[in-house]
Amino acid sequence: MSKKIKVGVIFGGRSGEHEVSLVSAESVMKALDRKKYDIVQIGITKRGEWVIENAKLKIKNEKLLELFKQGKIKNGSRLPPEILTKVDVVFPVLHGTYGEDGTIQGLFEMMNIPYVGAGVLGSAVGMDKIVQKQLCEQAGLPVVKYIWFNAGDILRRPSGVDKISPHKTTRERRSLIHILRHIEKTLKYPCFIKPANMGSSVGISKSKNRRELIVGINLAAKYDKKILVEEAVSSVREIECSVLGNDDPIASMLGEVISSGEFYDYDAKYVDGRSRTVIPAEISKTMTGVIRDLACQVFCVTNCLGMARVDFLLDNKRQKIYVNEINTIPGFTSISMYPKLWQASGLSYSDLLDNLINLAIRQFEEKQKLQMGYKPKKKWYR
Repeated sequence: MSKKIKVGVIFGGRSGEHEVSLVSAESVMKALDRKKYDIVQIGITKRGEWVIENAKLKIKNEKLLELFKQGKIKNGSRLPPEILTKVDVVFPVLHGTYGEDGTIQGLFEMMNIPYVGAGVLGSAVGMDKIVQKQLCEQAGLPVVKYIWFNAGDILRRPSGVDKISPHKTTRERRSLIHILRHIEKTLKYPCFIKPANMGSSVGISKSKNRRELIVGINLAAKYDKKILVEEAVSSVREIECSVLGNDDPIASMLGEVISSGEFYDYDAKYVDGRSRTVIPAEISKTMTGVIRDLACQVFCVTNCLGMARVDFLLDNKRQKIYVNEINTIPGFTSISMYPKLWQASGLSYSDLLDNLINLAIRQFEEKQKLQMGYKPKKKWYR
């Protein structure tokens, strides 16, 4: 029998999506075939400390995730654990900042370790909603009308922009009023305000007037310095597509998210349990083909690898589709669309994980064939 593959599943992290990561990791580890894989649990606390099995602290490998969920892990190591050098492949189940944005992928690259998912560039692009849109625009892919700005341009005081205060300097008040007027001139109400680098709809709000716009900017600025404002699509339907592969990706069937709230925010996704999904999405065969093709284009344009979920906004009246965003480490919970869409397309959860691990190892082996060093014609340095 062939040797089992040792998979390091990393979860937690310094992110607003820490709890989502724990639930996703639990689902992944339950679905991994124990006949094929040995699982090494690796947790990262909200302070960025790494935790692995530890005899002194009476932490057993198979109990680590449960301790994280119970909030019983108090501290860990500031340095990545040596165990990373002893696994065959890493499966990062880290949503949001410091897990999905290319930072931890850079660590894996430096340590020359195979890992599931997009590389440094693809991860960074996938995390930054603004750069995503700019790349899609350059490639001729449809996106909604938007503007973006740096919060630092208008947030000169720690108090934020919850109101235009007479205590603010003239320059501050002019900056805020200027950006508000620019938004209102460029976009129509309602509009969405988003932190550029955050997932699970954390920090996102919808505004119907200037007062709500100011509140929304203030909220988004708590999570990121770059703020994105998008014009809302009328009669909108939210369509999602899962993508799998490296250089030649394939797309799943489509699903539709029907939110319990005005839009699909964090509570609607994870908390209230009232949102629902329709798989396959009830749209025409022609539009389905267009969206699946667009999903693969977005995947390639953003330099993604392994997996991604691409979200679309469908204007139901005009039958016009827009690329909303790409998620390079989509949710893997029991209710998450990425695995559900593949299951509906005929690929089981367990087989999906097999594919992702194989893609990671294949990508790593191909990179090892590249020449990293260079020998000059003659020695020029001392």
